[in-house]
Amino acid sequence: MEISEDSLFQSVKEIIRQSREKVFRIANSTLLLTYWQIGKLIVEDEQQGKERAEYGKYTLKNLSQKLTLEFGKGFDYTNLSNMRKFYIAFPIVDTLSLQLSWSHYQLVSSLDDKNKRQYYLNEAVQNNWNVRDLKRQMNSLAYERVLKHKESSPESIHSVLKDPYIFEFLGLISAVPPQRRRIKTNHRSGQNSF
Repeated sequence: MEISEDSLFQSVKEIIRQSREKVFRIANSTLLLTYWQIGKLIVEDEQQGKERAEYGKYTLKNLSQKLTLEFGKGFDYTNLSNMRKFYIAFPIVDTLSLQLSWSHYQLVSSLDDKNKRQYYLNEAVQNNWNVRDLKRQMNSLAYERVLKHKESSPESIHSVLKDPYIFEFLGLISAVPPQRRRIKTNHRSGQNSF
């Protein structure tokens, strides 16, 4: 009886887990698309205003007060500003990855460089970075380090092969203390013997 009950429990547990994951994905994609549309409306409205900066501040403050009364604090001035930045950073809705959350996009939207934004988004998706991981990578200048690495000349195969750890890994050198590791030269032919 216990085996059957455990099997039933595992099956029901898996259905609940899959359903929650599905609901999360739907809610996340709906939230992203909603915030993108709100950002688009704000930007389009700003572009019709004569004095952008002052007009935009007044409009966002007024809009945030009304929306906060109606829907709660998720629509305060700061979040509306983030939605505006989100739309400006990603003006084509089809480029959004629905695998990432609003928090991911908030972080990346603050970056001015389009290539840098795309790098972090791609890496976040490929490596399944949560927001904390993404922030850590951004703070450690991962994009800049990758650029620097690509610009530096690649190591030649000869310099890689001189590394004794490569030889050890390949099984060409046994685990001998470093002071005794030497590549012996065959005196007759002048070639190295491993």
